[in-house]
Amino acid sequence: MIGHLKNVLDTFGIQCITRNSDLISAAGELPPVECWPELWIIDDDKLGRARAILKKTLAPLHSVKKPWHCRGCGEVIEGQFFECWNCGRDRFGRKPQRVVRPISSAMRKR
Repeated sequence: MIGHLKNVLDTFGIQCITRNSDLISAAGELPPVECWPELWIIDDDKLGRARAILKKTLAPLHSVKKPWHCRGCGEVIEGQFFECWNCGRDRFGRKPQRVVRPISSAMRKR
């Protein structure tokens, strides 16, 4: 996660470094708090902007929280899913596209 957050800040031009990324294996021998990975912002002037970016990055998506009703069969689907488990329609009511592949003549003779 720390590596991902570092990459996010890098895309916004905020230089940062990670520390303690390899110490997690020492947890138990050392206090766990001392082994947690850390993300350090190099330029103190960008700290407020970095916090705002990370807060938005870590915020849950609102669309994921809300369950939705399938327009095809009426089933209630949990918000994290895009397609209905029952009939296969997507969140917008579009039917699933089925890929039909013709069977070659060699396969039919088996």
